[in-house]
Amino acid sequence: MDRVIYTAFAGMESAMNRQRVVASNMANVNTPGFRAETFAAQAVALDGEALEARAMGRGAVYGADLSAGSFIATGSRLDIAVQGDAMIALQAPDGSEVYSRRGDMSVGPAGVLENGDGRPVMGNTGPITVPIGQAISFAEDGSVLAADPQTPEAPPQVVGRIKLASVEGSAIAKDLDGFMRVQGGGILPADETARITSGSLEQSNVNTTQVLSDMIEAQRSFEMRAKLLTTAASIDETGARLMSLR
Repeated sequence: MDRVIYTAFAGMESAMNRQRVVASNMANVNTPGFRAETFAAQAVALDGEALEARAMGRGAVYGADLSAGSFIATGSRLDIAVQGDAMIALQAPDGSEVYSRRGDMSVGPAGVLENGDGRPVMGNTGPITVPIGQAISFAEDGSVLAADPQTPEAPPQVVGRIKLASVEGSAIAKDLDGFMRVQGGGILPADETARITSGSLEQSNVNTTQVLSDMIEAQRSFEMRAKLLTTAASIDETGARLMSLR
């Protein structure tokens, strides 16, 4: 009976983890460039000489759906959408390099180019800094252009180039902070052929209909296992009463 209880409890824990994944995806339906987290469950049997009639269930996030989201035109000169599979290189709080598809850009108080998550955008030599008060725009190859509003006749100057990283042949994984990282450490190489679309944003690739279906299924799965615990407790109590009659 104890194995029934532990198996049901493991299933409940797996269903809770799935609910967390579903909730995270649902909360980021409108986050530009968001990559939906994927969930998987597997049976984990205990090794031993006795017959193992049941196995524990273990479920966890195992990756992210890297398929592209749809592009929408925003008309903002600070919005970009990356074409193909390349990713925008960003600087994490610990100084390491992380990757994202989120392209709603802004300029921080110190002139550092940041994306919508507030992370500095990386260039070939580090975070990109732009002159304060300049009108910023982007070229198709990711170059950052700065124009002086006081001299509109002067052509804009290139002040940096966004590192568009190639993911081809590299193992990357989504971390708890929502950014992509190279598994085992390291950085991705720049993709010199990658191109961006200025004035557009890539939307989240979360399928709202599928997320709602997953949420209902995870909830029902949790409730079924909770009922199994109640049934196991009832059977255990009945067995104890029968044993007391002897």
